[in-house]
Amino acid sequence: MEAIRYIVDMLLWLLLLAFVLRLLFQLVRADFRDPMADAIVRVTNWLILPLRKLLPPVGKVDTATVVAVLLVAGARTFIIMAMAGGVGDLLVFLRITLLDLVGLVLRIYLFAMLLYWLTSFVSPSGYAPGVRLLAQLCEPILKRVRRIIPPIGQIDFSFLWVSIAIGALLVLLR
Repeated sequence: MEAIRYIVDMLLWLLLLAFVLRLLFQLVRADFRDPMADAIVRVTNWLILPLRKLLPPVGKVDTATVVAVLLVAGARTFIIMAMAGGVGDLLVFLRITLLDLVGLVLRIYLFAMLLYWLTSFVSPSGYAPGVRLLAQLCEPILKRVRRIIPPIGQIDFSFLWVSIAIGALLVLLR
């Protein structure tokens, strides 16, 4: 039973990851012509396109994607809790769903920062699929940190400070 629970949890987590990435890419106005972003769009269209017919965007926020993220996160929490022995209190359910979503976004950014930092050594000015997407996701945060703590010569510590802050936030979520 543990193996089945693990497989179901992992598949639901990957689905939620795709929806959260699509939302984050929309928020940072990423280039959806990138092969990685295009794959995420194709994986998530089955739910977002029907929701767009019901929910118009509010300003620059695609409400259909936000609702899809909340629906998938809630479904994941419900299924995992049901497999563990039952769904408890509504407040516990909402708290677990919200904390899982916040933790997932923080982990996405931590992993994206690490990949972006590593790719800066491998291909500093070259093009590789996904690198531009990482830049579009990470640079808005890194620019804010660089305003406070500028690079020292050619060494940029903004990755380090953002990673430490994300790690501290993840510890606080536990």
